[in-house]
Amino acid sequence: MSTETTLAGKKIFITGASRGIGLAIAKRAAQDGALVAIAAKTTEPHPKLPGTIFTAAEEIEAAGGKALPIQCDLRDEEQISGAVAKAVAEFGGLDILINNASAINLTPTLQTPAKRFDLMFSVNVRATFLTSQAAIPSLKESAAAGRNPQILMMAPPLSMKSKWFKNHLAYTMAKYGMSMCVLGLADELKRDGIKVNALWPRTAIDTAALQMIPGIDTAACRTTEILADAAHVILTGTERTGEFLVDDEVLASVGITDLDKYAVVPGTKDFLLDFFLD
Repeated sequence: MSTETTLAGKKIFITGASRGIGLAIAKRAAQDGALVAIAAKTTEPHPKLPGTIFTAAEEIEAAGGKALPIQCDLRDEEQISGAVAKAVAEFGGLDILINNASAINLTPTLQTPAKRFDLMFSVNVRATFLTSQAAIPSLKESAAAGRNPQILMMAPPLSMKSKWFKNHLAYTMAKYGMSMCVLGLADELKRDGIKVNALWPRTAIDTAALQMIPGIDTAACRTTEILADAAHVILTGTERTGEFLVDDEVLASVGITDLDKYAVVPGTKDFLLDFFLD
C-alpha cells in the first residue's frame, strides 16, 4: 500500500487534538518528526476532560515533533480560516489535514435538544467542510510540490440501514455528514492530486469522552494507539482515495494482525464493537 515510510517534515493540521484519538494520531506523527498544528478550543483544563492545546503541544514535542497550539472554536468560520492561515504561515504550507474533531450525543429524537443537534452539526459537518475548504489551496500547493497531500476524516462508512439511525438519529446524520465530505472531496480533488479517506475503529476506543457515557465498559475497548498506528499507515501511503477504512484492516494490510497490545485489558477477546460496522 505504501511507498513512503515516514511523516518526517510533513506539515499537519489536526482538529480537536487536545486529547484522545486526535492527540494519539498527532503524537505518532511527531515520532517521525512531523510539524503538527493542533486546532482545538480547550486552553484551560476541563473539570471532566483532561488536556489542553498546550499540554498536547508539550506531548507532541516530547515525542519528537514540532507543535503549534492554536485556540480555535470550530463553530466559528473566521476562527477556522484564521487557524489554517496561522499554520500555513508558521510551517510554510500544509501537507495533511486530519478532521478529527467531533461532538457526540447518543440520544433518541425526543431526547435531543436543539442545542445538541446544532453542536453536532456545527462541529461534525460544518467544521469538517469549512476546515477542508480552508486547507485545500495549501494542499494543492503541496501536490504541485510532489508531497502527497491528504485529508483524513475520522468518519464511518456510509450505510443507509435504519438500524444505524433509529437509536441516535441526530448523531448518525452528523457523522454521516463527515463521511459524505469524504465521498465528495475524494472525487472533486482527485485531479488535484489530493487523497481523501476516512478511518473508523472496529471496536470502541477508550477515551475520556467515552468514559463519560453511562454504561460503557472501557475494559472491553481498545486504546487510541490502534487508530494512531492505522492513521500512520494511511498517511504514509500514496494510492488510496475515497475509501472508508477500518483500523484493524488497515493494520492487516501491512502485516500487523496481533492486536493484543491495543487492548485496554490484554488478553481480551470480546470487545465492545463500535457503531456503523456490520
